[in-house]
Amino acid sequence: MNIDVSLLQKYNQPVPRYTSYPTVPHWDAGIDVPNWKELVRQQFQIKNSNEGISLYIHLPFCESLCTYCGCNKKITTNHSVEDVYLQAVLDEWKLYLELMPAKPVVKELHLGGGTPTFFSPANLDKLVSTILNDCIIHPAREFSVEGHPNNTTKEHLETLYNLNFRRISYGVQDNDPTVQKVINRIQPFENLVQATTLARATGFNSVNFDLIYGLPFQTLESIQRTVEQCVTLQPDRIAFYSYAHVPWNSRGQRLFSEKDLPPADLKLQLYLRGKELFTNNGYHDIGMDHFALPHDDLYLASVEGKLHRNFMGYTTQAGGLLIGLGVSSISDIGIAYAQNEKSLKEYYLAIDDKALAVHRGYVLTEEDRAFKSYILNIICRGTTTFAEEHLPLLREYAFPELALLREDGLVEFDELGLQLTSKGKNFVRNICKAFDLHLARYKHEGSSPMFSKAI
Repeated sequence: MNIDVSLLQKYNQPVPRYTSYPTVPHWDAGIDVPNWKELVRQQFQIKNSNEGISLYIHLPFCESLCTYCGCNKKITTNHSVEDVYLQAVLDEWKLYLELMPAKPVVKELHLGGGTPTFFSPANLDKLVSTILNDCIIHPAREFSVEGHPNNTTKEHLETLYNLNFRRISYGVQDNDPTVQKVINRIQPFENLVQATTLARATGFNSVNFDLIYGLPFQTLESIQRTVEQCVTLQPDRIAFYSYAHVPWNSRGQRLFSEKDLPPADLKLQLYLRGKELFTNNGYHDIGMDHFALPHDDLYLASVEGKLHRNFMGYTTQAGGLLIGLGVSSISDIGIAYAQNEKSLKEYYLAIDDKALAVHRGYVLTEEDRAFKSYILNIICRGTTTFAEEHLPLLREYAFPELALLREDGLVEFDELGLQLTSKGKNFVRNICKAFDLHLARYKHEGSSPMFSKAI
């Protein structure tokens, strides 16, 4: 694999993941709720009949704490929390329905967590069925769920299949017992085999594995064993994420020492070894840590230039309106973002008061929308075309950084547009950073927000 290790070291800097632009640290601390509701109404009327809408439902509960995890989660073994939480989500959905003058056409639905399979099959059926009773299901729907190999049962899978779910993502992270012990995620490989076999036998046509490199005590030998074991199961997609060490945001990460983490040079080798093994086993790199087999819709979309990206990750769906339900969920309606309260207490208080639980957000300017499109084009298609009216801003902020990236052979660009090189595909986050006007201006003011490193 011809990737210059010195370049990986050079560009292994704190950089946003660009699941949104502007990124969350640049959003407003508060939100004008009446304005947000009006924007939802407007965008629904524009998007619903033509593109359909997307729904993300955050199910935050886990029975045990995985110490690496930076997600919003609530740890409990008390399953009585299910009923209260689901009712709150359904009440929140009713509040959004009041803003919609027609039946929503649902094209994309994702259950994330936390651990969605913490919830009983009956409760998952109640949640999804109740929501979809108020909707029209798009014929090109794509419904997906995150599952835990230890607790995803046949009943879970059959219930979800009957609700039109066809994609499942299993959080594998690492198969090595030493690594599993320190991150408190003990799951024998046999459990992953069973969960994958059950999903396919039930009728799921796409299985994704999430793997992480850079975890405590990982070695080249252990990451190779994990990848080699996983590819024997032929998951249709693999997400190979860099461990994001952000103990200032995630208390669980303070439970192990930073001395236990692979040093930067070893972490780079872990990435290269994993990428090499995926490629050697028939997987294609579609960008931003994601790999897919040639038959998978995600790979086909990338080849056809039809790949899209939202807060749920890469998708084949082009819907421009994503409603997030549940604690900490994020909504993206194309021209504005809103995030729900992060604490269950505050979330419940808002819903009990028959108010949307949004607590922070951002309304995009015309400049934001333009530079968001540049970033998404680069992430999804590896190329973008520049509008003449943006050249003054591009010359001031983007082109100086792009010139340095060009010297390293990562991009080709002129005043008409940009194209990633084959080498540049390994540095997508760094290239997107050249178009992040908020980050550039923030730096000029003094300091910058803290992000995880690119590699």
